[in-house]
Amino acid sequence: MLSKNVLNCTRLGNFLLGKQAIRHASAFKFVPETAPAELGETTKMNLCQSVTNALDITLSSDKSAVVFGEDVAFGGVFRCTVGLKDKYGKDRVFNTPLAEQGIAAFGIGLAVAGATSIAEIQFADYIFPAFDQIVNEAAKFRYRSGNLFDCGKLTIRAPSGAVGHGALYHSQSVEAYFAHCPGIKVVVPRSPIQTKGLLLASIRDPNPVIFFEPKILYRQAVENVPIKDYTLPLSKAEVLVEGSDVTVVAWGTQVHVAKEVAQIVKEKMNISCEVIDLRTIVPWDFETICNSVAKTGRLMITHEANFTMGFGAEIAAFVQKECFLNLEAPIERVTGYDVPPIPHVYECFFMPDKWRCIEAIKKLVNF
Repeated sequence: MLSKNVLNCTRLGNFLLGKQAIRHASAFKFVPETAPAELGETTKMNLCQSVTNALDITLSSDKSAVVFGEDVAFGGVFRCTVGLKDKYGKDRVFNTPLAEQGIAAFGIGLAVAGATSIAEIQFADYIFPAFDQIVNEAAKFRYRSGNLFDCGKLTIRAPSGAVGHGALYHSQSVEAYFAHCPGIKVVVPRSPIQTKGLLLASIRDPNPVIFFEPKILYRQAVENVPIKDYTLPLSKAEVLVEGSDVTVVAWGTQVHVAKEVAQIVKEKMNISCEVIDLRTIVPWDFETICNSVAKTGRLMITHEANFTMGFGAEIAAFVQKECFLNLEAPIERVTGYDVPPIPHVYECFFMPDKWRCIEAIKKLVNF
């Protein structure tokens, strides 16, 4: 079955490559949201600028805060730290060697010593050399020391997810690897407003946090973001669209695909979808998800990462147990394919696009 999917992608790719307008088309549509009025005055920011703003607030309000990583002194490859070294000095915003294990280890040491430690891994795809430090040191430090010491002031930022042309080493979604490890939190935002509030909350949380930023949204996602310092709750999913027929769970960029799908099936098929942004991967908000499934009786989970052992598998297993008597159809997962790292030219066909999601919703309601 899988080889047939790949073969179909190859045939479709050969057809589409002659049409450059389709080759460069975006796989989703970003629709800006409005910040709550109580957060006050806003200014236009893209997602990258909202990261910069959150780091700026942290550095100005917390004198122990330090930002570091490969090339961050001049702004980083995505320009998320631009201007911070000039404003706060090279002792607080500085480059590191190209050694992810060293970046994580240094960040752990800083946090244990009491500093607010904010590390950048240049791409989430390159976080694996730091895997040992994160899962064997950062996640276990509090338990290992009997709560005498901890590295709860550590936050690791990493650009994550596909951009349509990143290929093997610049488009992976790796959140499930770290979701398996107790002791760390994993967060994935969907927009500039969310990014600022969730990043500030992650930095101030008393536990180590990995913050995956969907890099395709750095420039495409633009909203009027509150100027003031504010946080959004971790481990709390958000219901973005209320519905009665199907629960759709997503995070990061895929949230925007889910919202568009909900609109299409409402208009074309009179199917009402409840769209939920998980926001925090672990610890995840199972109550919001289960309450929704108890109402709709159907669940579709969609994410960019591969199908097997993607975090959607955990959600599906949990919901199947807790909501078994409420389910009216088998749970559907719409994800990236289980293929080896895909060639550059076929990346757009790997993605769980709106058409695959619509087909899954049709299966759910027609079961």
